[in-house]
Amino acid sequence: QVETVESGGGEVHAGGSLRLSCVASGRTSSNKGMAWFRQAPGKEREFVAAISWNEEATAYGDSVKSRFTISRDKTNNTVYLQMDSLNADDTALYYCAVARGSYGSRWPDNYHYWGQGTQVTVSS
Repeated sequence: QVETVESGGGEVHAGGSLRLSCVASGRTSSNKGMAWFRQAPGKEREFVAAISWNEEATAYGDSVKSRFTISRDKTNNTVYLQMDSLNADDTALYYCAVARGSYGSRWPDNYHYWGQGTQVTVSS
């Protein structure tokens, strides 16, 4: 069993930055891909970013490329999402997910464990 706990959300003005953290518990999480997804009210869950188990491969959703950066620290089973140049469209509940395999992907079905989410609100 793997559990994930997200933190770092909050309210920020447009153009600002936030850094989200996700701590994954469970001895098998360190060799799994991990990702961030987000969901805004009335919208479908959207892929944000993914990172492989060895940090060598990353992927980003089109709407966040060049603004967000995903990274992980395997020593403490933590995945980070650095979010810069935030705008109102980034307002959503952000979820951390642990992949079924060693690499992440943009498809939610490829993820086995999900956190409860952390709210990000960007005011214009």
